[in-house]
Amino acid sequence: MSEFVIEIHRMTKTYGEGDIAVHALIELDLQVERGDFVAIMGPSGSGKSTLMNIIGCLDRATSGLYILDGEDVSQMNRDQLASVRNRKVGFVFQSYNLLPRLSARKNVMLPMMYNGFQNWSEEQRSDRAAELLELVGLGDRLHHLPTELSGGQQQRVAIARALINDPSLILADEPTGNLDTRSSAEIMAIFHRLHQQGATIVMVTHEPDRALEAQRTVNVLDGRVVSPESEMERLVVS
Repeated sequence: MSEFVIEIHRMTKTYGEGDIAVHALIELDLQVERGDFVAIMGPSGSGKSTLMNIIGCLDRATSGLYILDGEDVSQMNRDQLASVRNRKVGFVFQSYNLLPRLSARKNVMLPMMYNGFQNWSEEQRSDRAAELLELVGLGDRLHHLPTELSGGQQQRVAIARALINDPSLILADEPTGNLDTRSSAEIMAIFHRLHQQGATIVMVTHEPDRALEAQRTVNVLDGRVVSPESEMERLVVS
């Protein structure tokens, strides 16, 4: 087993061709060790969203190498990427992305329909979902619909859903962006606990205070990873 969950080498992502080509990522290098908690930061248009989509196998780079949990996904087609994504990545989104007509437990169970748990009984899936909701402090909210939960509680459901298939990577996109200060702190406390238990977490955020809570911060500017000092110099000049 590789010591790295993410290995990216000379990754480029270009949209369009010729004079209208937009280079979202330019020969970017990134490595994330197993058990890391990494925050990715950068201004609007820096390429961090493009990078997140490629890390999560939602998109594919134009060129370069991407190895996810020991598996080269660089040249995979859409169906292959979907398979890897469902097996290896647990997503936590800013807007929660819960299905409004399903209970908290049913929302958490949903990924199990696609990821090799077809042989599990309904009771086994239900018990697994209840166990994870208990882990995030919602053991008494199993049957509540998303509309019956606060924003912080909905995000906890989303975290439980992200964990349901025991992913190699938890990928969180602005996970506290829609939350108040107290709920944000509660969500970050859950991430810290998961990290202490060995989870690998990559969190995209625009909030410096939240980034400081990660084990390390990766700064993206103009499609490249830069040092914090370089980024500050560039922003001051601009």
